[in-house]
Amino acid sequence: MREYPTLGTRASPLAIAQAKAVASALEKAHGWPSESVVIRAIRTSGDRIQDRPLAEVGGKALWTKELDLMLMSGETDFSVHSMKDVESERPSDFTVAAMLPRADVRDRLIGAASIDALPDGATIGTSSPRRAAQLLNLRPDLHIMPIRGNVQTRLDKIERGDTDATLLAAAGLDRLGMAAGSPIALDVMLPAPGQAAIGVECRTDDRKIRALLDAINNVPTCRCVAAERAFSRRLGGTCHSPVAALAEMDGDRLRFRADLFSPDGAERIGEDRMIHGAEEASAIAAEMLAKATARIRAVFGGAS
Repeated sequence: MREYPTLGTRASPLAIAQAKAVASALEKAHGWPSESVVIRAIRTSGDRIQDRPLAEVGGKALWTKELDLMLMSGETDFSVHSMKDVESERPSDFTVAAMLPRADVRDRLIGAASIDALPDGATIGTSSPRRAAQLLNLRPDLHIMPIRGNVQTRLDKIERGDTDATLLAAAGLDRLGMAAGSPIALDVMLPAPGQAAIGVECRTDDRKIRALLDAINNVPTCRCVAAERAFSRRLGGTCHSPVAALAEMDGDRLRFRADLFSPDGAERIGEDRMIHGAEEASAIAAEMLAKATARIRAVFGGAS
């Protein structure tokens, strides 16, 4: 390893902010000089392809594959990811060795004070199947328009009137210092699995880096996100699958809430129960699929 480690990250403003948060945490934990961790930023396929929904061109792997290549070649020592953008099935060569404390998991509505306040037939810009289905479940009159790009690009589209409103992750806006939007309560809309969690992934066999990263690992966040990701894996979903899930610490157990939808939001199945960890979250996924309607099951490839 070099004197100080090199991290890999996407080059978007939000990704850079997250990378700097990880670098700063490591520097403080190990007493290193400020800005000693090297940040290497690249544009991933997901950043370059802006004219189509990710589900049509390769899914979440478009956010990770170039970073994986740099990590595997030794150009970087670890990668920083938004955990909601990381595939639930990852190569065994890599290990998520640390997560920072989780931020605000809610979505924020940009363009109106609340979902109820949206005008009849309003156009909402989102390329997220989860957000689209949740909105249509609450307001079947709304129209969904695909919208891609970084946070500022999406805000600009609202400002220009390209769409009436959009939804963005509160954590991302906060990390960019933006106070835009109205938070949506969790009893109205649950987040994507892994939302608001910053994960740090390294080579599985790199014991030295894993030990360094352990110093910044937030165990409650890891436990919650592990449950959400186990749930997603068991569902067998893709970027086309409208799924929301959230685990939160409650004493020594987790409160686990999840929703599955048909793509048009007309059908929904939900769950809210106390669990101990990932294994039970995985079992909940199988139970929900077994009880779900045919239209919901059709967008998940999950376990029997």
